[in-house]
Amino acid sequence: MKQYFLMVLLAGFLLAGCKEKVKPVDVKRFGSVTGLKPEKLEYYKRLHADAWPAVLKKIKECNIRNYSIYLQKIGDGYYLFSYFEYTGANFDADMKKMAGDPDTQRWWKETDPCQQPLPETAAKKQIWTNMEQVFHTD
Repeated sequence: MKQYFLMVLLAGFLLAGCKEKVKPVDVKRFGSVTGLKPEKLEYYKRLHADAWPAVLKKIKECNIRNYSIYLQKIGDGYYLFSYFEYTGANFDADMKKMAGDPDTQRWWKETDPCQQPLPETAAKKQIWTNMEQVFHTD
């Protein structure tokens, strides 16, 4: 019995040493906001209810995970809040890759006219305003 216990203990130590060391993934979190034109509300929802597979594939290829868009009415306006996690090594290169994708460009031709950028972002000819993360917990 004592020998059996020692064999099991030794096997456990050996197997524990064989575990592959997994490098932790560096996750960067992004939040952004933009307005939504009231007359485009239902169209925007329909587009996202059936998002194009090629666009979803490109999002993953560009190291974006856990991507969500939320809608909120504030006063008379509608606002979209976007959240995603980036797990790649070169954000700028991945965003250029996404922007160069023909399917993504066609998607943006559908979604961009629905959105109403905040004034300071519109002045820069952009759609989404980046938000500062002030809290996170896992």
